Amino acid sequence: MSAVSKILCVFNRARHRKKYKGVFLAELIVAFTVLGMLMACLGLSLRGFAKFNLFQAVRQQCVAAAQAQLDSIAATGQPVADDDFKRLWPKIDVTIEQSEGTGKWQGLKLVRAKTNGMSYNTPVKVELSRYIEIPMMAQEQ
Repeated sequence: MSAVSKILCVFNRARHRKKYKGVFLAELIVAFTVLGMLMACLGLSLRGFAKFNLFQAVRQQCVAAAQAQLDSIAATGQPVADDDFKRLWPKIDVTIEQSEGTGKWQGLKLVRAKTNGMSYNTPVKVELSRYIEIPMMAQEQ
């Protein structure tokens, strides 16, 4: 090979190896795929947080409803009226059980307030109980 043909061969190779400026389509596809996977993971984690927060909110409403029933019975001898209860806690159901105290609690009433609610498909149940002395006026009624 002559020196001229060697030089032409080197120039030919250099022309085929030139660097491309710009972005390849494959690079764009990979970048968008990675971004899409990250967004999907973020969406799933946010959905989990939302479910947990709703569960805690329903649980807090159940505790508030049960506490209000116990406070009302302790103060007046009667639970909160049904229409007021449904207005304040429309998605919460409550059950009140009363029994006589035993042992050192004799002479008092044991009042149990059980509340139920739903968070997505998960039931939320709260039970609070308290020994109370029923006011004399409420016992006479």
